[in-house]
Amino acid sequence: MKGRLILENGQQFCGDMLTAAATVGEVVFNTGMTGYQETFTDPSYAGQIITLTYPLIGNYGLFHEIEQADRPYAAGFIVSELCDAPSNWQNEGPLATFIMTHHITCLYHVDTRAITRAIRSHGVMKGVIVPDTMTEEAVKELFDTPLETQLIARVSTKQVKQRGNGQYHVAVMDYGAKDNILRDLIRNDCRITVFPHDTKAEDVLAVRPDGIFLSNGPGDPADVPQCYEEVKKMIGKKPIFGICMGLQLLGLALGGQAKKLAFGHRGSNHPVKDVQTGRVYITSQNHGYVIDETTLPEGVTVTHRSLHDNTLEGFVYPEKRIMCVQYHPEASPGPTDNLYLFGQFIQMMEGN
Repeated sequence: MKGRLILENGQQFCGDMLTAAATVGEVVFNTGMTGYQETFTDPSYAGQIITLTYPLIGNYGLFHEIEQADRPYAAGFIVSELCDAPSNWQNEGPLATFIMTHHITCLYHVDTRAITRAIRSHGVMKGVIVPDTMTEEAVKELFDTPLETQLIARVSTKQVKQRGNGQYHVAVMDYGAKDNILRDLIRNDCRITVFPHDTKAEDVLAVRPDGIFLSNGPGDPADVPQCYEEVKKMIGKKPIFGICMGLQLLGLALGGQAKKLAFGHRGSNHPVKDVQTGRVYITSQNHGYVIDETTLPEGVTVTHRSLHDNTLEGFVYPEKRIMCVQYHPEASPGPTDNLYLFGQFIQMMEGN
């Protein structure tokens, strides 16, 4: 079935659709050469149409153990070549089966790098994927659909959960946590209690955790003041470690301000410099907003910077026992040399 991506600036890109289901979302691109299954199941992509710049997708099939959530939350997928003959010893089926099982709109046989150039030139935009047979009136009606703003509520756990049996008890605020993050906490001798995003600070502190972890998640952090207001109440009470959305909520809770990037950081090959040691790490990233470091209070120290655009990628606040990074140290597509951050969190809890 023929279909097309239409961007809000009027640009159109033609391809084939797996199903006739139309969709609307913010169109973003990811530059990773591997890790498509982790990308598709990352809750931080909720409500977005993901364009993968690497041309061959699905060549090593599926392996359900590496999925980051129970299902994909993205609005749609756009790929160049959708491989239907995967080859890998762990393969459990073709990617097309996964996409259709979860009823996600997918456009393929499309020039994804041309889409990427359009986004880099104009910034991220609203877009729709529609069948060629859809009328212009129906397309306009779909475009008029407002983008969802309370995405964290959709991806967060709905009930308190416990996992692991380690020495350190960590309270996890789930804003859309990737499963690899929870696994790495457990591997570092932690038992975790996972809380819904709207849990009150006093209920989190009531379980007497050794530390608090603030997870990744989708959307604009300014859309969820109910989250960072609760984070504000926990600052200084226990050691806190934040990743991605966790950093942004900490930044807002400390009085800082967030700003939107033109086209975000999304991929598994982004260089980040540790400004304290000078070492450069290749990192996995997925965010569209950053904290303006000039708005953070005195006592906060910047620890990491993006070498792409010099934006804030990490900070610490020793007086309040806070550490956080904007990138994803737990991400599987790519190196594991960023896992030291979990060790630093353990040390911070030991010193509590």
